[in-house]
Amino acid sequence: MQSDKHISKSFDQDLDEAIRLFLYMGDSAANQVAKAIHALIDKDETLAQEVIEMDFDINRMEVELDEHILLLVAKRQPAAGDLRLVMSISKGVVDLERIGDEAVKIAKMANRIAAQGKSSYGYAEVQHLSNQVRLMLNNALEAFSQSNAEQAFEVMRNDSVVNNEYQSAIRALMTYIMEDSRQVSKVINIMWILRSLERIGDHAQNVAELVINYISGQDVRHSDYAMVEKAVQEANDRLAARQVSTMSVEDYEALESNDD
Repeated sequence: MQSDKHISKSFDQDLDEAIRLFLYMGDSAANQVAKAIHALIDKDETLAQEVIEMDFDINRMEVELDEHILLLVAKRQPAAGDLRLVMSISKGVVDLERIGDEAVKIAKMANRIAAQGKSSYGYAEVQHLSNQVRLMLNNALEAFSQSNAEQAFEVMRNDSVVNNEYQSAIRALMTYIMEDSRQVSKVINIMWILRSLERIGDHAQNVAELVINYISGQDVRHSDYAMVEKAVQEANDRLAARQVSTMSVEDYEALESNDD
């Protein structure tokens, strides 16, 4: 996470702690999703139960981070870019908590499917979509960590790919049902899992939008790609200006000599 340092070292420490907690919560939610998918594929009811119990930790992190942000705003009264970053963390926490909720839904469905007996219907579709969605989530968290607007924009673009994959998977499962009506119950459960994965992709996109917002100052929610590209360019310009402003005299002279 790239950020300007402040006169108040305690402010920097509080902000760094908020960022650390947010990224830790994000990694925990991503791990929860991965375990839920493994529980489904491996018919591992013990692992599914572990995913369900992990939700208590995710919820606890949400409360802890909310309290930390509230105190940070009340005590430090951040302004401008710092406030955007703090509010982005506050909004992103909601998406991470809901990702955990979707992982719990998948784990519960995994147990239900395992109880119904052996079936491979829809597993290929689930694995494929889960790979796409988990990559989106990991890239969104990395973009947040690195203040990388370009990577965040790539996550946003990938959401349309995930939506298309989701619709394709649903159509394939409907074909399964028409071929063998005895599998209706199992296939519907798989559809609910695919729906949860698609929602996780939406939440990853939300995190990516927050990255662009706190760097560029532009709210890109509900915006077309042309507007997002403009915001990303503004984010890159701001980052470049910040880097130049923090360059030492020696660094600047070395850059000038290289240009010559």
